[in-house]
Amino acid sequence: MSTKNLLVELFVEELPPKALPALGAAFAQQLHEQLKAQGLAAADSRVTSCATPRRLAAHITQVVAKAADQALRQKLMPVAVGFDANGQPTPALIKKLNAIGASEADLSKLVRAPDGKAEALFLDTLCAGVTLADGLQKALLDAIAKLPIPKVMSYQLQDGWSSVNFVRPAHRLIALHGADVVPVSALGLTAGRETQGHRFEAKQPVISIRDADSYVEQMQNEGAVIAGFAERRAEIAHQLQAAAAKEGLTPIEDAALLDEVTALVERPNVLTCQFEPEFLDVPQECLILTMKANQKYFPLLDATGKLTHKFLVVSNITPDDASAVIDGNECVVRPRLADAKFFFDQDRKKSLADRVPGLAKVVYHNKLGTQGERAQRVAAIASAMGQQLGGAALAQQADQAALLAKADLLTDMVGEFPELQGIMGRYYALHDGLPAAIADAIEDHYKPKFAGDTLPRNPVGVCVALADKLETLAGMFGIGQLPTGDKDPFALRRHALGVIRMLIELDLPLELGGLFKAAQVSDEKVAAQLADFIYERLAGSLREQGYSALEVDAVLALRPQRLGDTPKRLAAVRAFAALPEAASLAAANKRVGNILKKAEGEVAARVNAALLKEPAEVALNAALAAVKPKADAAFDRGDYTAALQSLAALKAPVDKFFDDVMVNAEDAQLRNNRLGLLAVLHQAMNRVADLARLSS
Repeated sequence: MSTKNLLVELFVEELPPKALPALGAAFAQQLHEQLKAQGLAAADSRVTSCATPRRLAAHITQVVAKAADQALRQKLMPVAVGFDANGQPTPALIKKLNAIGASEADLSKLVRAPDGKAEALFLDTLCAGVTLADGLQKALLDAIAKLPIPKVMSYQLQDGWSSVNFVRPAHRLIALHGADVVPVSALGLTAGRETQGHRFEAKQPVISIRDADSYVEQMQNEGAVIAGFAERRAEIAHQLQAAAAKEGLTPIEDAALLDEVTALVERPNVLTCQFEPEFLDVPQECLILTMKANQKYFPLLDATGKLTHKFLVVSNITPDDASAVIDGNECVVRPRLADAKFFFDQDRKKSLADRVPGLAKVVYHNKLGTQGERAQRVAAIASAMGQQLGGAALAQQADQAALLAKADLLTDMVGEFPELQGIMGRYYALHDGLPAAIADAIEDHYKPKFAGDTLPRNPVGVCVALADKLETLAGMFGIGQLPTGDKDPFALRRHALGVIRMLIELDLPLELGGLFKAAQVSDEKVAAQLADFIYERLAGSLREQGYSALEVDAVLALRPQRLGDTPKRLAAVRAFAALPEAASLAAANKRVGNILKKAEGEVAARVNAALLKEPAEVALNAALAAVKPKADAAFDRGDYTAALQSLAALKAPVDKFFDDVMVNAEDAQLRNNRLGLLAVLHQAMNRVADLARLSS
């Protein structure tokens, strides 16, 4: 059956730029999947998405005009129900045939075939394949219904009575199978071959698409539109690099900004603009943010990464004389930068310390008090962390930084640009003459903000960052505000991962219980919930790093208090698992654990040598006396790999013990002594990890 390529385009009013990539991909993918499911597109058919500010389109290869007919076997009923004792069709069978569009004339077409233990009647029919017009109609309506539209609009159609819901008003619909129009309709539109190009630079107002394969070329040559999102994005990136290179500069890298600008233009034209150099006295983070967020400009950086007074704008028009466009953009950005300079100058007239009392008027949470009260709690935790990590000097600096950390929330700059909280605090702290360690800590106490983000750059920042996250976790868990499903309004998962990363990557000598105590988590139930939450986040993080579920479970089953030891424990478990003795010892450890659980009362890890009678238990006790001190010494000095590998010497005596010794002897003294011996063994084997978790 011959195939042709298919083009479908919805021409609409300007689509929301941040949603455009997802809308374009979803529209094309849904159409393709629906056509393949109906047998209208070949198995190796390909789809190409085209998305511009004013159109969603899909080009699909190898599409047939009509799907192939399909043989269909329908089960009717058991033979015993369909035919009576005389072999005549029953009323039930006739009724069933009529229900599926067949009749008594089709009795000869019935097939008997095994169905489980009985025999059933089946009817073989030929199902006519769907036509492209019908199949595309269904696929188009489904694709529109399933679009990830951020906010639906309702608008009237031209008849003045009907209305439809869509992301933006739609004005034209194209559906071409090769050069033939497919008669489908949607959103009050009937498919044709006409569309519109660029608002200002198209060669003619309406473009008639010859066939599905000429769409991209016609849109570019006649419509002045680069239809493909990826192609347009690549063109913008190329122009940005070329324009920056002419100035000997580098455009700032921002994938999200590049995506958004790609969704704003149909024919990109990158132009170089500039502003007055005196604005560079304002922190470059402020200038960069206002240019990117408000104007969608690309700031230019010098070789050292410092902001320059030049920037790039992506225009949607290409005039012969671009001076008016350049002047217009320069005029637009100037007031924005002037506002930033004004905020910066005004904010510096009042120190951070003078702003701290104002935090008492800012509500943090109706059950947890104000930002001022929160700052006091964070300072207390940070001071305790500082005392443990660096003594009184670090504790004092951590306390001061924590009290000032939220003060920049009351500044005009952060009020205008909340993304700059912490960053502006650092600048204002330096202006106030505070030490760099405290200023850096004010900025860094929000870190890590996301996966892969850097950690605080100094011990003061580490203390305040830990304290800030622990206070949030303790407070929210304390009032029952736990994350549920995919809802985490207070970013508690991110806070927990931040705590985990700092403890592990900086190998901090802090124990989880001590952190909870510093954060004043006194309720045992809350402490247990918070511990579970942190260990769950840790387990997920470790598995993402490539550790196996068995390795992670073995280590975290012991709930190690010092998370900084976790990588060493995991490495030790992996090395132990590679030993030939590992499987046997893991299985024995599991058996020992089960025996001890079933024992009456708590079993003390204590052995009376005088009660050891069987040679195998004497040998195991002697082996433990030789191995356990070495394993304990290696554990105490943090050499977990050596601690576990020394256990290999126990394989033979452990195996012999279980072969020759009856643990649950009738003599109570003998039984308790053997249980004590197993308790010593269990204790020796499970200091680094629960080795039983390695047993399949």
